[in-house]
Amino acid sequence: MERDFQQLADLYKTALLNDVLPFWQKHSIDPQGGYFTCLDRTGSVYDTDKFIWLQNRQIWMFSMLCNRLEPRSEWLDIAEHGAKFLAKHGRDAEGNWYFSLDRSGQPLIQPYNIFSDCFAAMAFSQFALASGQDWAREVALQAYQNVLRRQNNPKGIYNKAYPGTRSMKGLSVPMILANLTLEMEWLLPQETLEQVLKATVQEVMTDFLDQNLLYENVAPDGSHIDSFEGRLINPGHGIEAMWFMMDIAERYAPRSVRSNNLDLINQCVDGVLNTLEFAWDQTYGGIYYFLDIKGYPTQQLEWDQKLWWVHVETLVALVMGYRLTGRAECWNWYEKVHDYSWNHFADREYGEWFGYLNRRGEVLLNLKGGKWKGCFHVPRSLYLCWQEFEKLDRADSSQNKSL
Repeated sequence: MERDFQQLADLYKTALLNDVLPFWQKHSIDPQGGYFTCLDRTGSVYDTDKFIWLQNRQIWMFSMLCNRLEPRSEWLDIAEHGAKFLAKHGRDAEGNWYFSLDRSGQPLIQPYNIFSDCFAAMAFSQFALASGQDWAREVALQAYQNVLRRQNNPKGIYNKAYPGTRSMKGLSVPMILANLTLEMEWLLPQETLEQVLKATVQEVMTDFLDQNLLYENVAPDGSHIDSFEGRLINPGHGIEAMWFMMDIAERYAPRSVRSNNLDLINQCVDGVLNTLEFAWDQTYGGIYYFLDIKGYPTQQLEWDQKLWWVHVETLVALVMGYRLTGRAECWNWYEKVHDYSWNHFADREYGEWFGYLNRRGEVLLNLKGGKWKGCFHVPRSLYLCWQEFEKLDRADSSQNKSL
């Protein structure tokens, strides 16, 4: 692949603005409030339940584009449509965010972990910034305080583990908290920002990263546990966490790592590259969903599936890593993952991207959205890759002018 950065920027821009966003704008808006996410290949609704993660992610997506791209009224209207629905129906009496609602907004599943709160804080922070609504700012801050309060016990009363026998913590909480905190930079006191970013970077890069691979679960002290959960590698999570860390290192490195941010970035790139070497399917191509660090069978029967979010987050990590370090290995892997992703996930007939492939790369579920896939990973990654390639093109142009 020729390194025509502007051509690649145009590819991602066109896919975002002319394909993926219009798909969700056309098919996902529920006139009764909120969004439909269970959409088949053509965009028809096959289930009307509303999952809080995906509702908030769509609010975030359209709000973020208003803030960072252009303040289009139709984007703000879509974000407000979801925000008003969730502000009314999304939380219990204590302010904890449910997992899912029925179409009308009645709760279906209890607030059994803090990830609904994480995405609520992200969504309402960006919506408050886009709309100037004070009530949205308050919703965002309340959700963020929930996350901070519950981060060490994310499932609370819904935790099924017997206490004290095999305590462990998961990568999901610090990686999401790191990204969320950077997202909410405009709303948070400087002291909170510094403190949380420093702690989350330290935890991800010290407790979970070992031999340039990120473990999904470790003991509270960061040591390894020889069990299904303790040996689990989730390549997509690990790679996504690494670009979160790179983003922090570039945009807002805590004081403790600011002087060494290039070292941190290179450590993250090493993590991305090593994960790809470990998790790339040498027979059929693509990135495995789950693996065991010792090569044992995983608990997850879907371990060899190829998922959309794993691949698009990898594209972001590789382009970002290449721009920040210029390392040739990033570009070599980018070409490989780009070709696989665009050839297997993008649906050129009906638009948007498929989510689930079998190991051979064949479409496994003929859908564009469901309980876990919504208007988030694909459009966010298209936007970020577009922006990364624009930066690379500008740097290239500046360098050529100076010669």
